[in-house]
Amino acid sequence: MTARVLLVVSVTAFLALCGLQSAPIADVLVYRAEGAAVLAGGGDLYGFTVTEWQLPATYPPFAALLFVPAAWVPVAVLKGVFLVGNLALVVVLVRLSCRFAGLRVSWAAVCVVAALALWLEPVFQTVLFGQINLALACLILWDLGRPPGASRKGLALGIATGIKLTPAVFIVYLFLAGRRREVAHAVAGFVGTVVVGALVLPYASGEFWTRRLYETGRVGKAWIVDNQSLQGLIARVLHDAEPGLLWAVLAGFVAVAGLYVAVRRARSESHGVVLTAFTALLVSPISWSHHWVWCVPLIAVVWAEGRRRTAWLLGALFTARTMWLLPHQGNLDLHLAWWQQPLAAPYALLACTMLWAYGHAHAAPVPGRTTGQLSARSSSASTIR
Repeated sequence: MTARVLLVVSVTAFLALCGLQSAPIADVLVYRAEGAAVLAGGGDLYGFTVTEWQLPATYPPFAALLFVPAAWVPVAVLKGVFLVGNLALVVVLVRLSCRFAGLRVSWAAVCVVAALALWLEPVFQTVLFGQINLALACLILWDLGRPPGASRKGLALGIATGIKLTPAVFIVYLFLAGRRREVAHAVAGFVGTVVVGALVLPYASGEFWTRRLYETGRVGKAWIVDNQSLQGLIARVLHDAEPGLLWAVLAGFVAVAGLYVAVRRARSESHGVVLTAFTALLVSPISWSHHWVWCVPLIAVVWAEGRRRTAWLLGALFTARTMWLLPHQGNLDLHLAWWQQPLAAPYALLACTMLWAYGHAHAAPVPGRTTGQLSARSSSASTIR
């Protein structure tokens, strides 16, 4: 009962804060506009902008098809649905993360952790903006956490990739780990989303896959502190809005090194998946701070190892919001002092540190692992609902 009360108090405090700040839940308006564009024929799917921040559609056409129901309900109702849905997904993500890490926890413990996890900056921002990060993370964790040989395992990962392209890195991870059947299901799922999008929205599909996909500037300014990717870190350190070739070379190196570490050096599959997620966030041109909801599985994995102090420190890092304490109005992000740089890029620096640490550590023996392949876990952690 106490655990449930704590969760209710945490959610109530969050809702009160949203009310005091008049939270716009702005991304919901983008999704609604995408659904409306589909109903209007899809020709203007990548031509509109909404809200005072002039936000455009950035996801593949298949995602817009999923947002069609959003155009059928009033804005106030839609915001309420996304708010309640994301709050519920916080609990689901905590539950899936614990089971994926091999932690046997009660629902009371899940409620307590969810009450705290809501205030982690990436989770808080995702709920505040009405983003879909929690839904995608849950979908991927559920799929990859199913038992070996589960029916069409990998298909949900492919669908997630068709909604937002960054999960494609997990498909590469599975391929390098030698899990060809799961790769085939994931590729089939992704191709299916592309085909459906092309059949229903041929013009928008052609526009996205041939032009819009490569316009990273549409997503936002890469150098602002909101962007916790490697590109954002380099741009701010060099005081250069477009680090260009230097960033591309470093990102390519980090991508290769990160996947190598995830496949060959991780202590278990749960470590490998988390390292893959952080590699993807690091090398993506833009990884807004709310994209880093994978901090929840990371903390669960570290806690499962018995490194409780490290888990608490990670929780503190993802709660501190140091990037928002710095001057970042206008182009001030590009003029930060050297001592402010670590505060401006805590997530990117953490990801780099993780990859370096795992790359220089001796991987602990994992039952069933061969030199070039990660086998599925045979412990209780290998089953997720």
